[in-house]
Amino acid sequence: MNIVHRARQFVQSLREQAHRSVWDWRRCPYCGGTHTCGWGSYQRRPWTLEGRQSVRIPRHRCYPCHRTYSEQNPWLVRRSWYAREVHRCAIDFWQHGGTSLRRAAEFVRSFIGRQERYLLWCISAVRPAKEECHLAASTVHRWLDRAGREAERTLPGQLEGIGSSGCMGTDGLWARLRGGTKAVLLALVDNATGLLWPPVVVAGEESEQSWREMLERAVGAGFDLDRLRGVVSDGANGLIGCLHEMAKWANQQRCVWHLWRKLGGELARQVSKVGVGLFGAAAKAARGRVRRELAALIHAVLDARSQEEAETALVQLRAHQLGAGLARQLEECLDAALIHLNAYNRGLARVAPEWLWRDFRLRLSRGRNHGTGVRLERAALVWAIYHNFTPAQSRCERKRRYRRPGQSPLEVAGVPPGEISYLDALAV
Repeated sequence: MNIVHRARQFVQSLREQAHRSVWDWRRCPYCGGTHTCGWGSYQRRPWTLEGRQSVRIPRHRCYPCHRTYSEQNPWLVRRSWYAREVHRCAIDFWQHGGTSLRRAAEFVRSFIGRQERYLLWCISAVRPAKEECHLAASTVHRWLDRAGREAERTLPGQLEGIGSSGCMGTDGLWARLRGGTKAVLLALVDNATGLLWPPVVVAGEESEQSWREMLERAVGAGFDLDRLRGVVSDGANGLIGCLHEMAKWANQQRCVWHLWRKLGGELARQVSKVGVGLFGAAAKAARGRVRRELAALIHAVLDARSQEEAETALVQLRAHQLGAGLARQLEECLDAALIHLNAYNRGLARVAPEWLWRDFRLRLSRGRNHGTGVRLERAALVWAIYHNFTPAQSRCERKRRYRRPGQSPLEVAGVPPGEISYLDALAV
């Protein structure tokens, strides 16, 4: 059962509980008997999005088993001062808004308590005279940690039955934890659909064991390793060894962006040799002209449409008076940089999924307070579920266009969640 089915079951259970009749509550939840009677009631005063409300909860007593039980309200959370809608609002405000825990708690309590910043929004508002909401950042953090535990519980078969293109991308993000220790967050994403498989936190990305843990977690979540055809990544040696051991038939495409970073130092050294004897604007113009020439030759190699075209462009780069060193570095990784040209790896991207970490930092960098690798992994699992359920922006921007506007990765993969949200998948 994948994450979409579990989310639908959770929503269905809440709806069934909300539509239970008086006679349904007459049945004892312990022994199943119907020989019960009313046994008083008690009041609950939870905070909701409309303010603090008073809710009456009836109680019943079963004659055969001599036990008492209370009617359950699906919109109330057991042992919580806040209704379910407040839980969902606070988590979504932190996750989707990309703010800190402190600011998320401040905005939510200002809204539900009609206090603090709410008085800045509404000029005619009056400060509450009796009760004030005291929602704290630690409470929101506890709710987020509970959502992370639920995400850990749903790891087995989380994306089972969801198709994959076989063309994947992977990358790692370094994070600094408490005590000065470091950890790496590894993620695997489908190039065609943008579907993100559950990430994993490891000690480093140089060992084969780290990448093996990432692939094993993806397989446990429902990924079919036999369909893997290619992976685009940086030049991590651990990933190469892991692919040779677990998926010998898969190829590794070197990330073009990382190759440009690798060539940047050599390109700068060669350009610095130009303009000797020139000063001012003349030296700057000469260096700029040579940089454009070398960059155009490198582009011709990396952006070639065939292997023969790339080799011809490499010969032209080597023939340049300052391109011998650049050609030597490109020749070492030329085959790995052109894997996407093979018919077997058609559809494989040329750039590692760096945009994932941009999105991760945008959502979670401010105030995430990951003290340990366990908390970092829980936050990443919650973020992965959020990413898979959230549709891309429908409206294009001046400098940015979305490949599939208005569609979520799950919908592109053939499993549209519909009205189900990531909060339902986390059972919030």
